[in-house]
Amino acid sequence: MPADVKSLIQEGAELTDRALEALIPSLETVPQSIHGAMRHSVFAGGKRLRPVLAMQAGVTIAGALPKGIERLGAALEMLHTYSLIHDDLPAMDDDDLRRGKPTCHVVFGEAIAILAGDALQTRAFEVLAGLDCRPAAAVQIIGIIANAVGSVEGMIGGQVLDIESEHLKPTPELVEKIHRAKTGALIRASVVSGGIYAGATAEDVARLDRFGRKAGLAFQIVDDVLDMTVDSAHLGKTAGKDAATEKATWPAIYGIEQSRCDAAQLIEEAFAALEPYASRAEGLKSVARYLVDRKN
Repeated sequence: MPADVKSLIQEGAELTDRALEALIPSLETVPQSIHGAMRHSVFAGGKRLRPVLAMQAGVTIAGALPKGIERLGAALEMLHTYSLIHDDLPAMDDDDLRRGKPTCHVVFGEAIAILAGDALQTRAFEVLAGLDCRPAAAVQIIGIIANAVGSVEGMIGGQVLDIESEHLKPTPELVEKIHRAKTGALIRASVVSGGIYAGATAEDVARLDRFGRKAGLAFQIVDDVLDMTVDSAHLGKTAGKDAATEKATWPAIYGIEQSRCDAAQLIEEAFAALEPYASRAEGLKSVARYLVDRKN
């Protein structure tokens, strides 16, 4: 990726990691096993794209990085990591590799892995409840994020549809519904919540929502393509799992080349929602462009 985007993402990731380090109980905190498991998965080397999207949405609205927004980013990363821990469990995708390291249940056992995911979700909402912003904004952020991880058009609902669709002939409608819920909802919520934290108006929220919906779907389409075209070493997780389990994916419907074109088109449509913000949205747009240009 271009040097400026690389620096932007790296700086956002470092800010998020410092917040996570302070917010997640230490390895010495009893019970040590659960906190070790939480830290194992959180600090396994993720790119922190959801926190970075939230931060850059904040910049888009406020013109500068809002003070304390890294705590919002840390909460989003906890929720994302919780979903990965559970997604990798034997009862789900049954994977032993995540972010290039052994998955949580491989290292700590299934029981502790399940509880580590639960604990990260709980801690995330505790952090969100203490955000340094207007109380009304904090309540709005909590509601949006809770909806994004829930069972109705949210991450959990998308995961259920994903499981139930295995080995069935996928349809375009089903694939889009899974992608918008399982992955897209939390990306959209990251963008919108970052804007709200920075003082977004109702009109701003509507624009960021449109951007987030387009960018979130593009992200998952690219993820589907990478699963089919990149080896496990570069992907950081087991490649080819989607095809092996006959999951409903975008390339399964449209093929790899059309999927790449669709992702690029979605990003261009997402950019259109940010036109009123001119140069203030450049960071957010550059991160979105990275979402479709990434190689892992």
